[in-house]
Amino acid sequence: MDKRDLSTLFRERLKILLTRSGANQSAFAASVGIDRSALSQLLAGASTRLPRAETLLNIAAEHKVSLDWLLGLSQDEGLTGEIRESLEIEEGSNDRNHTLLARWHAEAAGTKIRYVPAGIPDLLRTDALIDYEADISHRNREKQAGETQYRIEYNRRPETDMEVCMPRHTLEIFARGLGVWSGFSQDARRDQLNHMADLLDDLYPTFRLFLYDGRVRYSVPYTIFGSLRAAIYVGDMYMVLNATQPVRTLTRHFDNLVRAAEINAHEAAAFARNLAGVSFDGDGI
Repeated sequence: MDKRDLSTLFRERLKILLTRSGANQSAFAASVGIDRSALSQLLAGASTRLPRAETLLNIAAEHKVSLDWLLGLSQDEGLTGEIRESLEIEEGSNDRNHTLLARWHAEAAGTKIRYVPAGIPDLLRTDALIDYEADISHRNREKQAGETQYRIEYNRRPETDMEVCMPRHTLEIFARGLGVWSGFSQDARRDQLNHMADLLDDLYPTFRLFLYDGRVRYSVPYTIFGSLRAAIYVGDMYMVLNATQPVRTLTRHFDNLVRAAEINAHEAAAFARNLAGVSFDGDGI
């Protein structure tokens, strides 16, 4: 962004905060640690220079907005009414897991959500698969089912825009009943793949699944909530990134996965149905 554009947007946001505060210029200036003359210069736009980083932080903290909004880089003023840490660790087991995800999805409503799942995407699972995975992971079945239902309801909202990208071999391994799914029956796997295909058709285009070649691409599981946050899944915890630059970096990584996809979103349902129609014996590839 051009420096002049940046300073213009900053000045407009500063005027908004001044008006919203109801304070006069002297009181406003004092609240953010500058003198009245410095504030007048910022409001007048006589220079394209931005104030010092310390002053920007003081303004954002005092008026409970994000730095990105203050500088005109985002339309989102802030999430929690305070300056957020750029990196957080959130524990996400049982009820808290649902609460965290629900809050993050709600905060990102109306923006694109990008999701790399650790296995079969939550909202595409059948009750049988939920039961099976709950048993082997010792997780609460009701909590898992509730999470799946929440995801489906979320993706039926008209403002939803979600892309999911995962390795195609995850579905192929599942279809063959290998790895963690070795104890899941062939009939149940076939039902799961058909259920997935039906939901992919039903939710398209607001929910789009892309499949890439996991032999040449790799990704840890993570979710990007608009431009606000990225949560990297690490077992029962999330490494949560709130700073703009790492979120943008992960967004580029995700978009590169989509570009490399061998199965595009409009083909994903047919791919799942094809796997369901193939007879696998579960003994390996």
